[in-house]
Amino acid sequence: MMQNRSPESDAAFGPEAQLSRLEAQVATLAEAVRVLARGRENIPSEDVPPEEAERGARLAHELLLLQGL
Repeated sequence: MMQNRSPESDAAFGPEAQLSRLEAQVATLAEAVRVLARGRENIPSEDVPPEEAERGARLAHELLLLQGL
């Protein structure tokens, strides 16, 4: 997992480092959205307990925190 770094440290490594960091952030955001969506899915044939939505939200939040977002 990437640590939260300042823009100055990215600038010292150049555009490639900035692009890599941005790609990692976008991937993390996409995973957080997937987790949230899974937690909110309502399958007509099944009752989805509210705990599933809470679990998805908690996991998405943890993913974002780990990436420093």
